[in-house]
Amino acid sequence: MQPEKGQNAKSFKRRLVLKSSLAKETLSEFLGTFIMIVLGCGSVAQAILSRGHFGGIVTINVGFATAVAMAIYVTGGVSGGHINPAVTFAMCLFGRMKWFKLPFYMGAQFLGAFAGAATLFGIYYDGLMSFAGGKLLIVGENATAHIFATYPAPYLSLANAFADQVVATMFLLMIVFAIFDSRNLGVPRGLEPIVIGLLIIVISCSLGLNSGCAMNPARDLGPRFFTALAGWGFEVFTPGSPALGKRNHFTPRRSKMRGCGLGLLLP
Repeated sequence: MQPEKGQNAKSFKRRLVLKSSLAKETLSEFLGTFIMIVLGCGSVAQAILSRGHFGGIVTINVGFATAVAMAIYVTGGVSGGHINPAVTFAMCLFGRMKWFKLPFYMGAQFLGAFAGAATLFGIYYDGLMSFAGGKLLIVGENATAHIFATYPAPYLSLANAFADQVVATMFLLMIVFAIFDSRNLGVPRGLEPIVIGLLIIVISCSLGLNSGCAMNPARDLGPRFFTALAGWGFEVFTPGSPALGKRNHFTPRRSKMRGCGLGLLLP
């Protein structure tokens, strides 16, 4: 009987194993982005919902950067740990990945971010409901939409917002590719995710004031769509800087893709 049980267990495991490498990579990107959003946006939720008693700008920056590092550790061996459409686009642009994989990776990243936001919403549901008397607000001192997505500062113009995202994403991609470039000093094998986490900390500490320094279309758009459906309403695509008005939700996505190209060309 024991050998039969062992054979049945092995047979069951073989059935669960994905044979398609593309399917493995797609699920890997979904999982990595999911981890990043739950843990990263979770650090924001803890700070906001506790009104600063259990976190602040330091814990948010460190928490989000560490979440990215952990997500890369989980997924790096399968899909490369992109967890960012800008990174995936750059990989295709410079011939390091085949173009046909682009929509699969991006779709998985956006869905992973959406699922991560939904999970975080469930975890902090009672806190969100008690924070502003059951209201889900986008602006004001009791706003909670910015737990999930980034929003521009009130003073920010359209041109400044565009430049802000281009420069932040440029630095992200330029330094990430430099880290993995064998012609540079590099870092000890296995420590790359930690160094990327440190990179995110320094970019967030220096370029985060204007619009939250998302640097990742999936990180912003996936949770933003979730908040639109979960009760905040589709105004999540229009609030923020009066100078940006209803155009502000287009700026981050376009500028991040342009920033990724600049970041790769500069080295």
